[in-house]
Amino acid sequence: MTESHYSTEKMPVLFLGHGSPMNAIEENEFVAGWRNIGKTLPKPNAILCISAHWETRGTYVTAMDKPLTIHDFGGFPKELFAVQYPAPGSPALAVETKSIIKKTVVGLDDKWGLDHGCWSVVKHLYPKADVPVIQLSLDYYQSPQYHYDLAKELSSLRKKGV
Repeated sequence: MTESHYSTEKMPVLFLGHGSPMNAIEENEFVAGWRNIGKTLPKPNAILCISAHWETRGTYVTAMDKPLTIHDFGGFPKELFAVQYPAPGSPALAVETKSIIKKTVVGLDDKWGLDHGCWSVVKHLYPKADVPVIQLSLDYYQSPQYHYDLAKELSSLRKKGV
C-alpha cells in the first residue's frame, strides 16, 4: 500500500442499505441523502464494502485492479443493467486486509467485482468513481458473531482512511 493510503483522518463506518436497485438510477430522498453524505465526509483513500449479495464458503476479499460492475438482479429495466461504476480496485489494500484478519484465512478473489449492494450506493457517494473499492464476502456458513468479530479486526483500517 502506498503512503497516500495513510494521509486521511480516521473515517467512520457506515451502514447504508441500498433498498431497491432502482435507487441506482432514480432521483429520490435516499439518493439525495447518499450524495449529501459524500459531500460532508472527507474523501477516503479507499472503501471496503461488505455486501450481503456476496455470500461465500469462506471469507474472501476482491483483489483486482479493475473490478467489474456486477448486475446481480433480474426483472428491472435495461437502463439499470447499463449502469457501470468503474472505480478502481486495490490489490494492495486487499492484501493488507487479508493480513489484518487473524481469526480466519482470507482468500484473494480476482473474479467477483462490485455487486449492486455496493455500487448502487457508492456511485452516489463518489460519482467520479475515483476512490478505490474492494469488497469483503460474507461467509454463509458462519454466525453473526463470527462476522461481528471479523469487523472488529478490520477496525484498524479506519485509521488509514478506509
